[in-house]
Amino acid sequence: MKINKLMINKLIMIVIILMTTGCSEFALLTSGTSVAVSQNVYAKAYSGIDILTIMQTKKDIKEHLYDTIKTHTNETNQRKK
Repeated sequence: MKINKLMINKLIMIVIILMTTGCSEFALLTSGTSVAVSQNVYAKAYSGIDILTIMQTKKDIKEHLYDTIKTHTNETNQRKK
């Protein structure tokens, strides 16, 4: 299995973000106050992945989910007609 360089870079970034989220300066730098306010590890991981998603696609995770649901709903409605 060949792992491309982009996937390795993303994995390294996720690991760095997860390891350094305890540092308040880094948290404030990455995502405003959302990471700094949250003390939950899962919320910090989500915020880190969301930042990477925004940098890569210019959309956040919620917007991707909304678009997917909207597309699926439209396709379902068209099939029913």
